[in-house]
Amino acid sequence: MKTGFEFGLAGARLMARAAGTLWWAEPGLLCVSDLHLGKSERIARRGGTLLPPYETVDTLARLDAEIAALDPAVVICLGDSFDDLLSTELPEAEALWLARLMAGRRWIWIAGNHDPGPVGLGGAHLAECHEGPLTFRHIAVPGAGAGEVSGHYHPKARITAQGQLLSRPCFLIDRARAILPAFGTYTGGLATTDPALGALMGPEAVAVLTGRRAICLPMPRAASPASAPRRRPGSRG
Repeated sequence: MKTGFEFGLAGARLMARAAGTLWWAEPGLLCVSDLHLGKSERIARRGGTLLPPYETVDTLARLDAEIAALDPAVVICLGDSFDDLLSTELPEAEALWLARLMAGRRWIWIAGNHDPGPVGLGGAHLAECHEGPLTFRHIAVPGAGAGEVSGHYHPKARITAQGQLLSRPCFLIDRARAILPAFGTYTGGLATTDPALGALMGPEAVAVLTGRRAICLPMPRAASPASAPRRRPGSRG
């Protein structure tokens, strides 16, 4: 089973893992984006639809599995790690779990648009982070130089498998940048056919779908007007 897709970015050899994390083996760096811990609590607090309050446990369990498998020296969380500032007040058991994951390694929180940084927790708190040839930030910057790693958009790709249309979180990768999928259990997603993603990614971009195995395919895009079927003169649409 293919656990990841290997690629190069600005001279760094990286792996987009099937679990939805980015692994840079040379410095032992694990990157994850958009955990959105505490989302069910935030929705309930604001009077929204009640969701089973288990997403933080599930998200931490999957992150724990990645850390156990790779034993990273550095972990970078690319922003929106918590659903809002009040969500940083985790229940004691979950707070201790997160503290255990952070212990003994360099941990970097990148500020997101949902959380300007969980400043009450340990680790470093940065607007963006530069590691070797790579720049880690929450939201991609149009025209940024090669080596940008970001999140924010929660990209998802649709594929047809065994006659069924499936939608999976995915990485988007081109020569200049990589956009990570959301790692949080209750996060939604933006289709790769959305113009916002089409404008960011180069024509050679690929999507690496997450799940039981990593699947790489050309980035699905919206059909251009020129490729749409033309009607014959006088025909009715």
